[in-house]
Amino acid sequence: MKAWKLCALGAAMAALFAATAQAEPLKLRIQWPTFPGQITPMIPEAPKELYKHYGVSYTVEPIFMPGSTQSLTALAAGELELAAFTPQSLALAVVEAKLDVRIIAQVLSTDVAGYAATYFWVHKDEVAKIEDLKGKVIAVNGRGTAVGAAAVLMMRRKGFKESDYQIVEVAFQNMLASLESKRVDAAYLLRPWDQQAAKNAALKPLFGMGDVYGRNETGMWAAKAEFVAKNRAALVDFLEDNARLRRWMYDPKNRHEAIALAAKVGKQPEAVYEDWLFTSKDPNYRALDLEVDMKALQSNTDDMKEGGLVPRTIDAKAYVDMSLAKDAVRRASATH
Repeated sequence: MKAWKLCALGAAMAALFAATAQAEPLKLRIQWPTFPGQITPMIPEAPKELYKHYGVSYTVEPIFMPGSTQSLTALAAGELELAAFTPQSLALAVVEAKLDVRIIAQVLSTDVAGYAATYFWVHKDEVAKIEDLKGKVIAVNGRGTAVGAAAVLMMRRKGFKESDYQIVEVAFQNMLASLESKRVDAAYLLRPWDQQAAKNAALKPLFGMGDVYGRNETGMWAAKAEFVAKNRAALVDFLEDNARLRRWMYDPKNRHEAIALAAKVGKQPEAVYEDWLFTSKDPNYRALDLEVDMKALQSNTDDMKEGGLVPRTIDAKAYVDMSLAKDAVRRASATH
């Protein structure tokens, strides 16, 4: 075969390989710390008519990590494409890790007006007020989480140093058992565990994140800025599908199917979720427009500085790019 033919063949094969590589869907490894607060684990199981771009422009691998400190480390190391950041992890990413990150969508907010709230629970005969937690053990899901930061901030506002009490890390699903067995003195109970605690006359709620932060932007999808710039089209496809999922979950006519899907993913009976999930009785607010509340986020990051949890506060809006979410919601609305 003549040299020019070999060159032509090589060029054609290179073009074919390049086209094939470009056609591969973008793999999104997405961290999540708790379900059903964060609905990431539902994505691969969601109805395909909602996730129209799934498997075409992107795929999702949900990755469980209980704390946002872990997710920050994984994002920095290239082990995640999207991390569920809290305000604290956003500030730490910028100030300490020196990462150029972008928040591209809200995942969930807590202590939103009109929605339920969750609390740290205690034994009422042992802890009457927050000051009684001196010398006690407080359970949080992770030190870098919104819950962990809330415990530290509240105790600091009451004049205590961290040496005056003990913080331990406990998985959310083990919080109630740890409290009832008195292995810890205070535990943050998510729904449905707080509903179970309410049936125990020995327990009572003491304070919640709303008492510390007000509205809290508890979970936000964060990615490296360069990744967002390079993969904008696929990320907009992903957010468009997620916007459809959120609307579907909150539509009353889909309630039975949505609860059945949550029960399947969460490996729980449907009755566990039936009376509250995806309603105003749900402590987790999921914005249908995917928008982060910027006033709340700035306040939340300022709280982190006040509590000494980050070296300095940040201008949060410099690290938030809602343009992808806006494009996604506009497209989802056009095809709804």
